[in-house]
Amino acid sequence: MKVKVAKWGNSFGIRLPKVAVEAVGATLGSDLDLTFDKGELRLKTPRKTSRQLLDEMLAEIDRLGPDCVSETVDWGPDRGTEIIDDAYSRGEITLEDILSGKAKRKPPVKRGSQRANVRARRR
Repeated sequence: MKVKVAKWGNSFGIRLPKVAVEAVGATLGSDLDLTFDKGELRLKTPRKTSRQLLDEMLAEIDRLGPDCVSETVDWGPDRGTEIIDDAYSRGEITLEDILSGKAKRKPPVKRGSQRANVRARRR
């Protein structure tokens, strides 16, 4: 599809045909990502960041209200890797300590010699 470049203020502009706009789902005021490489220009619809997606999901939860919140399911006692044993879980530090950087990280506990650890990883 061919388009013409035209002067638009101090910049150049192109008109996007209706078919192209509909193909990418753009509307008036939409943001598009422009990339250029080796003499090629590419316009793409930007992907939403995980933060934007989370904000949308939380807004939808707020919109639906507390009547649509599912009940908590009891899956039984914790087992294996779902058990977290750290200072926060033991109540030794608070979330504020972590966010402010006051939480001191303890060095990992060394178990056995380094040679024994290498042997264990090979198995």
